[in-house]
Amino acid sequence: MEKVTGIGGVFFKAKDPAAMSAWYEKHLGIDPVPSDYETQPWSQQAGFTVFAAFPADTDYFGKAEQSWMINFRVNDLSAMVAQLRQAGIAVEVDPETYPNGLFARLQDPEGNPIQLWQPA
Repeated sequence: MEKVTGIGGVFFKAKDPAAMSAWYEKHLGIDPVPSDYETQPWSQQAGFTVFAAFPADTDYFGKAEQSWMINFRVNDLSAMVAQLRQAGIAVEVDPETYPNGLFARLQDPEGNPIQLWQPA
């Protein structure tokens, strides 16, 4: 059976796509989409990616109308949280240490949920 080899992109609607792209670049280090085919797009480090469907009535993403959440792997959750908080971004750190690592949550400027994960 042929299988996909990874996630090639994450696409979502935004009220102000340019501002949203700039926010992700400034605070999470995700390069914006290049304007030409000669420039390489943002590249992620190799690692695990969880692809999971949740029940329609889950509150795991926050607001009931949220239908997606993105999880980003980080090397140092404490450093990332400090960096975001210094920029005035509210971050909720899960106090529990799980067998698969540490987690924190925040929202982008349009209220989309983001989870940060430092793998164990």
